[in-house]
Amino acid sequence: MTTTETPGADTVRPRWGAERIGNAIFAAVVFGLGVFALVGAFAIRVPAGQAIGPQVFPFAVAVILLGSGAALVISALRGQVAPREEGEDIDPDAKTDWWTILKLVALLVAVLLLLELLGWWMVAALLFGGVAWTLGAKRPWVAFLVGLVIGIGTQLLFGEGLGLFLPRGAAFDWWYGPGPLFG
Repeated sequence: MTTTETPGADTVRPRWGAERIGNAIFAAVVFGLGVFALVGAFAIRVPAGQAIGPQVFPFAVAVILLGSGAALVISALRGQVAPREEGEDIDPDAKTDWWTILKLVALLVAVLLLLELLGWWMVAALLFGGVAWTLGAKRPWVAFLVGLVIGIGTQLLFGEGLGLFLPRGAAFDWWYGPGPLFG
């Protein structure tokens, strides 16, 4: 009689330690974002007579987030923990840099608060440059300029080219005048 060994049958699942709890929290956040995106996609009003409306992309993002979140939740509940990264420039014992995370969260909150006042193109520059500065860019002013180009480019592409609404900023109403540009 021969015995066959099942791979992984004798492996011990890890207890609910910090890594496993962290994976479960991340999985729940991804799944929650998927639910949030799905609810938001249903809230988008579609003009009558459009076969493909503005809901398509949000629904696709919601499905991807829900699927990824569900897979992550299942793997976290099964105890499958991602292996620690190894490499010559990675310190596995490094602590979380909460100051950097706080600055990034503050930048996102600032974007939400300043979007209507400054407009998309200016807020995009602030976000792009601010994130580069927070993450240690050697020349953050270049990142601000790149963000400004990206902000103006997306404003022109989506606002003017596709007719989608991107706020131009109440602070700059005196500059725009009555013309359609950035309106």
